[in-house]
Amino acid sequence: MVSAPRNSAATTAWSRAGVVAGIVIILDQLTKQLLRSSLAVGAERHVLPGLTLVHTTNSGVAFSLLSGSADAVTVLALIGLALLLAFFARYREHAPLWLPVGLIAGGAVGNLIDRLRDGAVTDFIKLPDWPAFNLADSAITIGVVALILILGRGAAASPS
Repeated sequence: MVSAPRNSAATTAWSRAGVVAGIVIILDQLTKQLLRSSLAVGAERHVLPGLTLVHTTNSGVAFSLLSGSADAVTVLALIGLALLLAFFARYREHAPLWLPVGLIAGGAVGNLIDRLRDGAVTDFIKLPDWPAFNLADSAITIGVVALILILGRGAAASPS
């Protein structure tokens, strides 16, 4: 049996990460648009016990850190995204890095779209005793946890 060329595996990894990122971006932007069209800024709607939809904006990062520093936050997000993609370019053939990279990149781009369009990110999911967040934030968090678990197992031990 002939194995696929190494470049093919790299292309597949980039494709998979791109599909995951694209799905995250689309779902993130669709949910934010639905919220913006159905709930005024500052309004909230109780959905289930412990789950409230709120319409809030955040010009900072997680927990509103660096609020009011939109340009700095945007630059930091772009640098972080570039570093993530550089890491992936080096280790792309190590399965399954494409999944967390796609989640993190998609979430980052979803929030960057908001920052560039509106100057702030739309957040709308509110849990008790927790700041509001959105699907992009969830994808980033899940992606970071998955990346840490994969790296902890040594999946990216040697560069391609």
